[in-house]
Amino acid sequence: MIPKDGTNGANSHVNPRVLVAEKLSPDGLTLLRKSLEVDEKKGLSAEDILALIPDYDALVVRSETKVTASLLQAGKKLKVVARAGVGVDNVDVEAATKLGIIVVNSPSGNIGAAAEHTIALLLAVARNVADGCSSLKGVGITVARIAKGLGMTVEALDPYCSPAIAQSASVNLVSSLPELLSISDFLTIHTPLIASTKGMIGKKELLAMKKGARILNVARGGMIDEEALLEALSSGHIAGAGIDVFTSEPPQPGSSAASLIAHPNVVATPHLGASTVEAQENVSIDVCEQVLSILHGDLPRSAVNAPLILPEEYKTLQPFVRLVEKMGSLYTQHYSTPHLSHTIPASPSDTRTTFDLIYEGSLATLTNTKPLFAALIKGLTTPISSGINVNIVNAELIAKDRGLVINEQHSRSPADHNYSSLVTLRARPSTPSRASSSRRPPVPTSATDHHDPKGARDPAPREQVISGYVSASQIFISRLDRFATAFVPEGNLLICHNYDSPGKIGAVGGILGKAGVNINYMSVAPVSQVDEGGAKAGSNEALMILGVDREVGKEVVGKLVAEEGILEVSVLAL
Repeated sequence: MIPKDGTNGANSHVNPRVLVAEKLSPDGLTLLRKSLEVDEKKGLSAEDILALIPDYDALVVRSETKVTASLLQAGKKLKVVARAGVGVDNVDVEAATKLGIIVVNSPSGNIGAAAEHTIALLLAVARNVADGCSSLKGVGITVARIAKGLGMTVEALDPYCSPAIAQSASVNLVSSLPELLSISDFLTIHTPLIASTKGMIGKKELLAMKKGARILNVARGGMIDEEALLEALSSGHIAGAGIDVFTSEPPQPGSSAASLIAHPNVVATPHLGASTVEAQENVSIDVCEQVLSILHGDLPRSAVNAPLILPEEYKTLQPFVRLVEKMGSLYTQHYSTPHLSHTIPASPSDTRTTFDLIYEGSLATLTNTKPLFAALIKGLTTPISSGINVNIVNAELIAKDRGLVINEQHSRSPADHNYSSLVTLRARPSTPSRASSSRRPPVPTSATDHHDPKGARDPAPREQVISGYVSASQIFISRLDRFATAFVPEGNLLICHNYDSPGKIGAVGGILGKAGVNINYMSVAPVSQVDEGGAKAGSNEALMILGVDREVGKEVVGKLVAEEGILEVSVLAL
């Protein structure tokens, strides 16, 4: 995702660009043009679109354009591919997922048109309307309702359909394809073309149907074996067929598809199932709204390669998505990046790869926290990576590739804080064992902090903890290790670890002032961790968090750590 202004962070005055490669209803394009730069370029060759795509943030296609892995890889700025229709077999979804490119479609925009076309073909291939059956998808259930109005009995096979929905449409669910085939007078197909549905109706399935049955396909070509169907029609076992889609479009001369079109018992149409004015308007508006949503940093409603997040869930999660991403970035820059120390020239980074992400309060009641997981992976990796678009689509793949293990924990125990929701990121000390999964159930940990007040550390692992909360949609960091704080993790930050003694604030301010660095705000974080005796361990230390107007250079940082009482300094850009 990108910032709310629709940019990638650089050249923020430039609107994102959208390439519309096929004809699209103007209704949706009008929505895009309000805030995006839209280029309509129809009839492009594969070479043309490959040359153009590096300049675009979004690509909108229908069924003709082949969105291949090489095209996606060339789209260095590409955030979303929108398929104006239902099927996405012309899009390499797997390649898009690896690259973090969201693929959206419009599964409901043309349901009515496809259902009407199915019924039209049904009536065209039948002289007498008998019992009927349908696979129950979005289009299927609409076909079923219309068919009931024609006096048909509707049977359906759909492993994902709830009995309650089927019952509401007066549809009887069957348990297997052979059972469905044996009782069907009319077989209609309404499934996407995927590996498990390709060639699902072959010679064996056609012979299992009643003699004289009819078959209709207004979904996707390739699900019916066209050679087997031609043979069944010629033998008279199948009485008729209504076909709107073919394996290859347009059908090649001499092919089985061409022979089907010419068969006297076939009613064929050239992929017109969704070609009504209303359907094209609906599809155009649907996908263009999703393109806008994604380019403005929100989640789509019909992503093919991302989990479904309900609008009310995402509204709750949205500020925490920003918080967790900032926490991840803060962790990488503050803990994993070498920084200057008073005791040694450059403290080595303590890189850790196993993290506990703990949700407390009302946030712990949410079951779908994948946006938070993705936000953490993005925050952890972005400061040390370039050219990688990390989001909810590819976060788990990125985590696995980097060897990152995130244990999400939902704590419903009584809160010992005053926040309605609190998020804590705890990095575990490195161990020789390697995890096999990027997300797994929580494993207890007891990391402790052993810190010498003079700046020396013993060999025991140092605790690395960041906590944060949201208040009125504003995000705050409330804890860094043993230190209690409250600051907004945005912009250029300077974190000074120092002895809590008079003059330190003035000394830091003086050095920054001489360097022309303006301090926008400052937060002093005292030690909050209490030891077993009830006293604050290392209570003569504090953190000074300063928001500054520019990046602080190494020379200035060197002067800060040379100041007596300043133990460590880290520079962050959030």
